[in-house]
Amino acid sequence: MKRLITLLTLGLVTGLTFAQSGASGGAASGGTGDVPATVVDIATGSEDFSTLVSALDTAGLVETLQGEGPFTVFAPTNDAFNALLEELGVTAEELLAREDLADILTYHVVPQQLLAADVLAAVEEAGGTAEVETVNGATISVSVEGESVVINGSATVTTTDLQAGNGVVHVIDAVLVPGE
Repeated sequence: MKRLITLLTLGLVTGLTFAQSGASGGAASGGTGDVPATVVDIATGSEDFSTLVSALDTAGLVETLQGEGPFTVFAPTNDAFNALLEELGVTAEELLAREDLADILTYHVVPQQLLAADVLAAVEEAGGTAEVETVNGATISVSVEGESVVINGSATVTTTDLQAGNGVVHVIDAVLVPGE
């Protein structure tokens, strides 16, 4: 557990560096100091989330996630979306046209701010797996597997605690699909 806390602390430092400098394109400013104003600003500030940003725009969720919050967003990268497209055998355009796109996206959002330390505390308190309710009303399971925090047994948290004025973003390596 001590090694996991050290790993998550390293993730926090990496996440703060990521949020301040941007992964590929610089974080959008507009918040206080180096903190982006919204969780959407974190996504739009990095080319690694261009598919997520397109999906949020298509689903009409950008304005919502620019709201007061607080939100915790488990943000899949472009690589995560590409893997889902391959798995489903669809194009990005077909994915964006799905009637359940908003449900898929809101399955990645928790209506409260959960920093990495909060997530670890919830998992420990729950005895290994914590259930967390998402904005779409369904729950995700969060567990610690080895040295990784895993969502629904399939998505690994790769970067933690990218803080914005209205919440926090944790980067994940897979798209969460409700019911799967």
